[in-house]
Amino acid sequence: MEMAKLTDFFRLGIRKEWIDALQANGITEPTPIQEKAIPALLAGKDVISQAQTGTGKTLAFVLPILEKADPDSNDVQALVLTPTRELALQITAEVKKLTAATDDLHVLAVYGGQDVDRQLRKLAGKKQVVIATPGRLLDHMRRGTIDLSTVSMFVLDEADQMLHMGFLPEVEDIAASLPDKRQTMLFSATMTPQVRALAQRFMQNPEDIRVQGKRITLANIRQIAVETTDRAKQSALRTLIDEERPFLAVIFCRTKRRASTLNAALQGFGYLSDELHGDLSQAKREDVMKRFREARIQLLVATDVAARGLDVEGVTHVFNYDIPEDVDSYIHRIGRTGRAKEKGIAYTMVAAKDRAQLAEIEKGIAMTLERRASERAADYGENEEHKQHKTKHKGQERAGRGGQRGGKPART
Repeated sequence: MEMAKLTDFFRLGIRKEWIDALQANGITEPTPIQEKAIPALLAGKDVISQAQTGTGKTLAFVLPILEKADPDSNDVQALVLTPTRELALQITAEVKKLTAATDDLHVLAVYGGQDVDRQLRKLAGKKQVVIATPGRLLDHMRRGTIDLSTVSMFVLDEADQMLHMGFLPEVEDIAASLPDKRQTMLFSATMTPQVRALAQRFMQNPEDIRVQGKRITLANIRQIAVETTDRAKQSALRTLIDEERPFLAVIFCRTKRRASTLNAALQGFGYLSDELHGDLSQAKREDVMKRFREARIQLLVATDVAARGLDVEGVTHVFNYDIPEDVDSYIHRIGRTGRAKEKGIAYTMVAAKDRAQLAEIEKGIAMTLERRASERAADYGENEEHKQHKTKHKGQERAGRGGQRGGKPART
């Protein structure tokens, strides 16, 4: 049976040496996006694909790159542009797993935070595949320490995140320096008009590939819309946290500033929370994620960008503090819970101005969310100072009650 599955990769056009490497890493069957993208990419077509983390999209572009790269040439043949260091390292690790058995193909990660001199030495060596973040790559291009004139395969990974983080000018400069005759692959979790415009500028008649696999996970998630007001939103959230006692929860905010403000407020009320967004240093991000995985903090206040690809076991709740921009963002957010056949709960805070957006989300997922009015929100809003004073005195009493899945308290 396993051999039959492996022939699926062979049927897609992948050579035996790469199939053996896949098998050595426990990969025996192509995912839907690999089934669709690999033949198109091997045929030399440009591809635009809407796919989220967890669909196997990295291998969908890595395998064609490895198939087409010339091991006898030391020039840069493939460039993968990705918005964050974490993603650059993740993709590099995946390529290295497959190329471990061969000394012919070499991959190099180029990202900020690395020692520049050390990076310069590596750039002088063999590097058929370069995986880079926009800022550091541009830095090397301006120094003349990297030559991209030989690139024949160009991947824009997490394109929506790239635009959200303000990298459009860098992406344009990099793309302009590449040969006109090249193959371009664009992958994005959401397909916004801005992403479409980007594809139109950089691609030639791209094949449009979409996979819907992520929507299946919605069956394990109870989805509830909480009607509130902007003024009472924070207190309504605290009401939900106190009632639900989540073991681990991700709270999504629209901007870095809002995430930081909300986290500071939650910490002020004694909750075990921290923030995750693009303004944090690499070391701080890693520390926050380590403490969240170990349940030393239980509430992670995050932006969409920071939580891209976040997969932590034991997330029982997702709270959409700010309503998601579109249905794809909604699916991505609530998909942080209800994983591995576990049940999850997703609450979406809805003010009057958010109702049209909620209707679009419901239309997109073809279901109506449960409605819940936030009765206690007004109480919280009336005398915030009195409530905070009262909460601090009750902190110990509540902490003793414990939370779901392991009795962890949500507050100190």
